[in-house]
Amino acid sequence: MLVENLEQINQEIQLACQKAQRSDNDVTMIAVTKSVGNDRAKELAELGIEDMAENRVDKLLEKKMALENFSSIKWHLIGNLQRRKVKLVINEIDYFHALDSLSLAEEIQKRAEKQISCFVEVNITGEESKHGFKSNEVLDFIHQLAAFDKIKVVGLMTMAPLDASEQVLHKVFSELKNLQEAVNNLHLSYAPCTELSMGMSNDFPIAIEEGATFVRIGTAIFRGA
Repeated sequence: MLVENLEQINQEIQLACQKAQRSDNDVTMIAVTKSVGNDRAKELAELGIEDMAENRVDKLLEKKMALENFSSIKWHLIGNLQRRKVKLVINEIDYFHALDSLSLAEEIQKRAEKQISCFVEVNITGEESKHGFKSNEVLDFIHQLAAFDKIKVVGLMTMAPLDASEQVLHKVFSELKNLQEAVNNLHLSYAPCTELSMGMSNDFPIAIEEGATFVRIGTAIFRGA
């Protein structure tokens, strides 16, 4: 069933790219393995999946160790990160998708042994339950990162409301795209901001239509499998 689900997702990615007149090579599917064990994650690796994500530090470290023979896997931490856990994980990941405060940036700067590819988290809709900067705070935050040589802002990340209509989804994702372009147009060496991490199992085709370059998919991969 995993193979069939992955084929279905790839078809949907291709269709969304065609609709937006984009190349499907521009979109990376990240397999979110937080709901499955190490064996199921290993099955994905054996099927050639090379981008995997966890939202908890302990689970990411556990899965990375279990899959240490698959050296080509890129590990994404997509959940919010407590400052006290930064030292445990920051040098074990390839991408961090939830940079949401200056204090967290300071801790990453202090603990990182290499430059970390980060996405700044943006709370487009202003929902109380979500982390991230408001849209009008993003550019100021980006400028504050100028002195942080261990942080590279590769892009922006957001999560749309779960029950949003297609119209709302298009609005949320297009607003993040506009913000990404605004940061990119600053031509900052530490914040190229060429990427957009947005779209999950229930809304990734719309996210791709609006410019997503990384989609974070879990449920759709493991459904019925």
